[in-house]
Amino acid sequence: MVETALLAPIKAFGAAKGRLGTLLDASQRAALAAWLAEGVLRAAAPLTTFVACDDDDVASWADGAGAQVLWTPGLGLNGAVDDGCRTIAGKGFDHVIVAHGDLPRPAPIASVALAGTVTLVPDRRRDGTNVMAVPLAGHGLPMPASYGPGSFRRHLDGAAGRRLEVRYDVDLSLDVDTPADLTHPLVRPQLPPWLQTILDGRR
Repeated sequence: MVETALLAPIKAFGAAKGRLGTLLDASQRAALAAWLAEGVLRAAAPLTTFVACDDDDVASWADGAGAQVLWTPGLGLNGAVDDGCRTIAGKGFDHVIVAHGDLPRPAPIASVALAGTVTLVPDRRRDGTNVMAVPLAGHGLPMPASYGPGSFRRHLDGAAGRRLEVRYDVDLSLDVDTPADLTHPLVRPQLPPWLQTILDGRR
């Protein structure tokens, strides 16, 4: 049996979703970021979940949501993922699913992990990597995390020589970064009522 964990690197809610600033104020963006992250953790059940963060409010939220908190100050996204995966490997897990905390339709997330296989799920633009499932070696990831613009191609290159599956999943390819993402026909119905009211007022 493959022991799999989920790792969600989550930035401070108050600093999240800056590109939605033309539509939502700071408190609304924070509420949306927390709502999205909650959905990702729920979708990962029954997996053990870990949240990598460097913000007290996110750490408190993660603890309340039943996740194990990995404190990663000053490491940035890639450093936090690499450090978190080393910690998770040290706890005896064989496989980790790394997922961004802004997926509005994360329901199939646990199915991404396949024994002995690196699985990459790109965003719908096939530029970023929304979900990555990777077998763990004793030191963590067998390849370094390389998030940021163009990460899908870099992760593909990093997985060269390993058993690899690229999964073009309609739901997991969706994320929320821009106002246009909120109006996607598969995203809009999933949004909390308060946000749908705001969007209705923008028509």
